[in-house]
Amino acid sequence: MKPRVIIYKKVDQEVLDYIQNTCEVVYFEKLDSQNYPEFLQELKKAQGILGSGLTVDKRLLDQAPELKIVCNASVGYDNLDVTELSNRGIMATNTPDVLNETVADTIMGLMLSTARRMPELDQLVKSGQWSSSMGEKMFGLDVHHKVLGIIGLGGIGTAVAKRARFGFDMNILYHNRSRNEEAEQKYEATYCSMEELLQQSDFVCLMTPLTPQTEMMMGEKEFSLMKKSAIFINGSRGKTVDENALVTALKTGDIHAAGLDVFVQEPVTDDNPLLLMKNVVTLPHIGSATSETRLKMAMLAATNLVAGVQGETPSSLIKKSVKIK
Repeated sequence: MKPRVIIYKKVDQEVLDYIQNTCEVVYFEKLDSQNYPEFLQELKKAQGILGSGLTVDKRLLDQAPELKIVCNASVGYDNLDVTELSNRGIMATNTPDVLNETVADTIMGLMLSTARRMPELDQLVKSGQWSSSMGEKMFGLDVHHKVLGIIGLGGIGTAVAKRARFGFDMNILYHNRSRNEEAEQKYEATYCSMEELLQQSDFVCLMTPLTPQTEMMMGEKEFSLMKKSAIFINGSRGKTVDENALVTALKTGDIHAAGLDVFVQEPVTDDNPLLLMKNVVTLPHIGSATSETRLKMAMLAATNLVAGVQGETPSSLIKKSVKIK
């Protein structure tokens, strides 16, 4: 008998075919209030689940007695209670590395569009406000040869550093839990304290995962340390930033501008003051959103799923997701 698995997000037919080769699949293109009861019913018999964003905690796991593996089709896994999964002997996986280059492209796009005010100027042209008398009030800031500070120099942060160093001749500072000697050699990146990075950088790029240690790590104190001409870029998770403090820093001129792909609440609410600021570029959490990369992510999640339900070790097992016996 084939192992029974649930897919709770839309995937390409190629991915679905691969999983169905080995598994009996219950497929939900997305979960909503209408089909969630059916999902919970199917969960009682499932040995694996694949998707992204679903909160997997004790309450959910109590309804999944046969579960062997939980596969996130994303690099982030703050939706998973890894400790609870570990205690129950359930494997958990994510999809690192395959999206690094695509997300790094997005981060560079945020840097460029924010510094050069591209969305603002685009709207100005389209609304018929372009005139020869605008002059300096429409000027932006250079990106090339500036100082880029990266908080969290993992796979994506390193891909950003490569683009910034070789594409824009930027000087790279970084703050990380541990030294990245390879990046220091390849991209002349300089390791420094958080305080030094904030004080010296023209662009501050936050690329950390969301953990109890990184939640709200950018707040009033951190924004006050940045240059008034500096631009803040967030490509990590919305909850790594105190959004109220960011709004205040932008309003008071403590920082120059911000480029954001993530928010505390997603989708962002209509009354979020960041949406009214011309010096803020906002994206709908689309860092990895290209067809090519999303297919790679889904296929990696699929290979993890199939391996896990067959009793094999998946290729991208989250560290400490299975209790050591």
